[in-house]
Amino acid sequence: MKMSKMLNLTMRETPAEAEIASHQLMLRAGLMRKMASGVYNFMPLGLKALKNVEEIVREEMNSADAQEFLASAVIPAELWQDSGRWYAYGSELFRFKDRNEREFCLGPTHEEVFTDIARQEIKSYKQLPLNLYQIQTKYRDERRPRFGVMRSREFIMKDAYSFDKDDAGLDKSYLKMQEAYIKIFNRCGLDVKCVEADSGAIGGSNSAEFMVKSEVGEDDVVFCTCCDYAANIEKAQSTPELAEKEELQSLANVETPNVKTIEELVEFFNTTEKKFAKTLIYNADGRIVAVMVRGDRAVNETKVSNALGGVTELNMATPEEVLEATSAQVGFAGPIGLKVTELLVDTEVANMYNFIVGANKTGYHISGVNYGRDFEGTVGDFRNIEEGEKCPKCGGAITISRGTEVGHIFKLGTKYSKAMGANFIDETGAPQPLVMGCYGIGINRTLASVIEQHHDENGIIWPLAIAPYKVAIVVAVSKNEEQMKAAEELYNELRMRKIDVILDDRDERAGVKFKDADLIGTPIRITIGKKISEGMVEFKLRNSEELEVISLDQVYNKIIEEFKKNNIEI
Repeated sequence: MKMSKMLNLTMRETPAEAEIASHQLMLRAGLMRKMASGVYNFMPLGLKALKNVEEIVREEMNSADAQEFLASAVIPAELWQDSGRWYAYGSELFRFKDRNEREFCLGPTHEEVFTDIARQEIKSYKQLPLNLYQIQTKYRDERRPRFGVMRSREFIMKDAYSFDKDDAGLDKSYLKMQEAYIKIFNRCGLDVKCVEADSGAIGGSNSAEFMVKSEVGEDDVVFCTCCDYAANIEKAQSTPELAEKEELQSLANVETPNVKTIEELVEFFNTTEKKFAKTLIYNADGRIVAVMVRGDRAVNETKVSNALGGVTELNMATPEEVLEATSAQVGFAGPIGLKVTELLVDTEVANMYNFIVGANKTGYHISGVNYGRDFEGTVGDFRNIEEGEKCPKCGGAITISRGTEVGHIFKLGTKYSKAMGANFIDETGAPQPLVMGCYGIGINRTLASVIEQHHDENGIIWPLAIAPYKVAIVVAVSKNEEQMKAAEELYNELRMRKIDVILDDRDERAGVKFKDADLIGTPIRITIGKKISEGMVEFKLRNSEELEVISLDQVYNKIIEEFKKNNIEI
């Protein structure tokens, strides 16, 4: 492609709306343009990069014996009603009716569609195992679209579903996809970590996320400093700190006027945060529930939702709801005499001695409280793990980093097949539910994450495998006939050899062309300038400051050398 013919308008200034590097550079380099909040048009340069990521995904999925097909993004409500998710999925689901008042949604994910196909097409165990995938646009009405394509309302996803006859087969399919994902992200030049994760609205028994460490990531990721343990903080199991054993004290009502926060209580009682158990009141899909954690801990709402059987909306209770549950103002809730449908008690609290809680009476707290003697509830892990805490796997120290999810794999089991009647006939002639797995990769988010990891102050630094163009030929003076003739000949030769090349033939200053080449991030730059009269050109890699002067005859071999270093075949 010649730049003089390209629809590619680079931007010198950073758009005010763009907060993170990938969003800024995707706009500045002309990869995409915003159409509405969370909705973007991909321009020719951005589409080429997206297609390169898609092709890597496609190659590795095909190598792992998955078969590609394409489902509709318009899904009838009946399928979601079959699975029980039509109302459970929440407000992110784009719902609409056709002219006949029949309900549909725009697919945010395709479990129901794939399961429907399986129940129609799979009849016998002889057809198993089977893995189907698609690369398709998804739609989610995000409450807060942000960071460009990192969290948008429309995005491209590769989603795959495996079908097996038993759990042992699912284990093999799951491992096969995990290995394929590692290859995909390595080929894209991404440094990722596979971590334990919560299955969320998708459901199922086990899941893992592929996380990219990022300062602007939306997830907290837990890593052990001593072993390979890694988990999303939503999933990471906390290790209770054992309280020192004490003789049980009697309960005592203590007047605490205008003392509500943990900080104020610590000062008032002249003790530490570890002597308090805070009681938080929630509205869980209309049920009023309470959660207790130690005074210095944070509630993990994902663990709470799971403990309550899966919750669509979990929100802090309103002051009116708190008053009804506790007979007190906000800040004085406690477990004794609490009027809620369920009380969840963190394991750490259940093993504390003589702690302090709210008295369910405005202006009062109770000291000397002990679990089992004074109140009871459902005991479990309901808090966030914290930096420096012990690893649940080896006991080493935990560290926490921000991360962005680029892929997620799930063991769905029979969650959807049982609900939707997707069965096969086993070796004995008996019907059995298909055992399913689910595997997703965000194509747009993968592209943005590559830019987050590969850029500098001048622009994008594309890994060779996914660069929209591998080579940029820059003509120093476009009006110089000798330079243009050599550039055209090299351009045509590289195109003939199936190398994706761009020729900057614009009537611009060389400095402008160099800045655009760096901004766009083309991995290899060939500059044809005044030394062409000696048969020499400049050869430069985008990820290096070194500039090499080589003969025109050496250019192709130098390019092939870079391709080989990056394990890319021509």
